[in-house]
Amino acid sequence: LRIILHAPTSIALERARNNAVNLQREAPDAEVCIIANARGVVAALDMAHEVADALTWVCPITLDRTNRENRSPLRVLSGPAVLEIARMQQSGWAYIRA
Repeated sequence: LRIILHAPTSIALERARNNAVNLQREAPDAEVCIIANARGVVAALDMAHEVADALTWVCPITLDRTNRENRSPLRVLSGPAVLEIARMQQSGWAYIRA
């Protein structure tokens, strides 16, 4: 089971973080990836989460447009969030809009 939790807003990021923690507790073998773009990136940078940050990838275009730098343990996607989400879906990841 491989799940993308898409977080384009601060509220969606909060839901994605809660969903990721719950998923890991109930299905520890599942892979979960939070992908943040737009306002979700700003929220991820400004509000750390002890568990979910290690699962979170941020959109490089949003970083550039907001003139922000990434912080560890958040990771930066290799391309725009929309493109990376589509590629992940092609390789079998399930998409959930948080």
